[in-house]
Amino acid sequence: MTFTRSTALQQIKTHKLIAILRGVPMEHTDCVVQALLEGGIHVLEFTFDHGQPDCIEATAAKIQHVSGKYGDTLVIGCGTALSVEEAEAAHEAGASLVITPNVNPDVIHRTRELDMVSMPGAMTPTEIELAWRSGADIVKIFPAGNLGPGYIKAIRGPLGHIPLSAVGGMSVDNIPAFLDAGVCGFGLGGPLVIPAAVKSGDYAAIEARALAFVKAVHDWEAAR
Repeated sequence: MTFTRSTALQQIKTHKLIAILRGVPMEHTDCVVQALLEGGIHVLEFTFDHGQPDCIEATAAKIQHVSGKYGDTLVIGCGTALSVEEAEAAHEAGASLVITPNVNPDVIHRTRELDMVSMPGAMTPTEIELAWRSGADIVKIFPAGNLGPGYIKAIRGPLGHIPLSAVGGMSVDNIPAFLDAGVCGFGLGGPLVIPAAVKSGDYAAIEARALAFVKAVHDWEAAR
């Protein structure tokens, strides 16, 4: 089952954490996904690696494989999508979410036409507002760790009506500060899907890291 845009968006805002699977080989994918699921992660992003000539086919194959096994449990998306072709390939493979590193109105428009969640990446107020006006559901602030929670809080002064997620430089320790600043969620790459753990097959370490991030969000919600 592929989630509709409205259902996927609800899941993303409820769970708040998106696991970024970048460079995870197909042979490790099932075990990594299972570890993330056991750790409480419900949204995944498979990134396009534009340094590889077959990046569209390879990423679509992972999305299709995982969607076939977990499509009724996990919201599955593509990341680092730079073209309409990539958004369409992800949709055909079973994705419900398109995440980009930039603001490309053509990709945003096509994503919405396909009834998928659009999450473009932006940094400046101009980029954020353009993404929102173009149809973004959530605007990804990147690199959020470098910019800091103070930047998010300042941006939300004039642009508080635009849902923002934080990606880049996230840790268990700074999750509460970014939530306090007003983000609605996070993208988590290496700090969650630990490259060394993937390579060595230490899936327990990935599950433990997932549990820690989920706990950080739950503790913040419980304290409100």
